[in-house]
Amino acid sequence: MKISILTLLLTFVTTFSFSQENNSYKSSLTKLIQVSGSEAAYKGILDQMVFMFKQQQSNVPKEFWDEFTIEVNKNAIDQLVNLVLPIYQKHLTEADLLGVIAFYETPAGKKFAEKTPLITQESMLAGQEWGKQVGQKVVDRLKEKGYLKE
Repeated sequence: MKISILTLLLTFVTTFSFSQENNSYKSSLTKLIQVSGSEAAYKGILDQMVFMFKQQQSNVPKEFWDEFTIEVNKNAIDQLVNLVLPIYQKHLTEADLLGVIAFYETPAGKKFAEKTPLITQESMLAGQEWGKQVGQKVVDRLKEKGYLKE
């Protein structure tokens, strides 16, 4: 009987402790998503998705899309955090998250968060150009070696 009560108590304490630790980690992850600029980016993606649906379903009244947008934005970030939480926990400790948050709260971090969407967009274009150059090298080399006829 004493062992059963002790086991039950230990299980309760462990579960309670893990739950508090998980809530703390989730809170830190949510803050990281906010200060890094990711929250704004995700909301922008949601807006783009709704815009595409609107274009595809032009017969649906504007009121529907307005209500839907409000509803989906209401808890979208929390849903996203719940989905990515185990991924972040697998790779980063809460101390890691707090360190990254501290960076994003510096002037350099704030500027980095602000400029990341532009850097990403421009880097994608540069990456496409680089891919074309590599592709052309492959074609040229295949022709040079006789594997590809002109």
